[in-house]
Amino acid sequence: MNDTHLLKKIQHVIQTEIVSKQPNLLYDPIVYSLSQGGKQIRPLFTLMACELFDGDIEKALYPAVGVEVFHNFTLLHDDIMDKAPIRRGQPTVYKKWNENVAILSGDAMFAVAYDFLIRTDSIYVQRIIQAFNRVAIGVCEGQQYDMDFETQDNVAISEYINMIRLKTSVLLGGALEIGGIIGHASDSDLKHLCTFGENIGLAFQLQDDWLDVYSDVEKFGKVHGGDIAVNKKTFLYLKALELANGEQSKQLKHYFSSTNFDAKKKFNTVLSIYNELNISEHTKSEMQKYQGFAMDALSKISVPPLFKDPLKGLAEILLTRQN
Repeated sequence: MNDTHLLKKIQHVIQTEIVSKQPNLLYDPIVYSLSQGGKQIRPLFTLMACELFDGDIEKALYPAVGVEVFHNFTLLHDDIMDKAPIRRGQPTVYKKWNENVAILSGDAMFAVAYDFLIRTDSIYVQRIIQAFNRVAIGVCEGQQYDMDFETQDNVAISEYINMIRLKTSVLLGGALEIGGIIGHASDSDLKHLCTFGENIGLAFQLQDDWLDVYSDVEKFGKVHGGDIAVNKKTFLYLKALELANGEQSKQLKHYFSSTNFDAKKKFNTVLSIYNELNISEHTKSEMQKYQGFAMDALSKISVPPLFKDPLKGLAEILLTRQN
């Protein structure tokens, strides 16, 4: 079954189950966040993982939508915490409405996600909820580490990788695991699915870091250099500190000590240092490393290689995106 057909199934559930619910100020922001142009990779992964083992994707459809609702809930609350004005090229929920509306709608989304997750055969529910709870806790841990790093002077690259694994990657792995559970995958194959998803997630987040600095802003759909503006200690910054000479290190730490600098001057100075240290290529190399780990895990799943092509193709599209 092709991606377009699967996406139509996902979108049909969203349209029939969430749109037009009352009260408007609770549900309109939910509909808005779910229709902002996201690629719906996570629910696609859930359905594809189920299909990989010849499972019934109709039994995975509502849990897949639950994964997507949860993902967008995390983005909605993250945007408040990060004070991000734009998401996918449009105003974030708290900017379009206000923080109180965004917080309450996010709370509702978390409950709605659970409601979708349990709407499958009862034999799957306990394992699905166990997998989801592990993921949800991991995402929250990752977000806390991310916030901790804002005020932490010394952050190791390994600490950063662990943070993005929790904040971004475990949900991709969990989406695949849920689909695999419904498809009756073996424990070994579920482990390989999770490893595949988590490493794709790591490569995806490293690409996101790279795009924030080097992308075409019109394609990226976010404020250019947003991570630099708010002093986020991304892989690019941490790798630059690792490679910098004394003067470069001094400049980087100076500009990442405050958000009160002229934004354009700050971005251009940091970008100049990144270019001197070839940070773009270092980041791409790191992305390729995790992509390699992902493809190795995918190769170990005990189904014919041809059956894995949809997952492999979607992962490759995800890692060559410009937005």
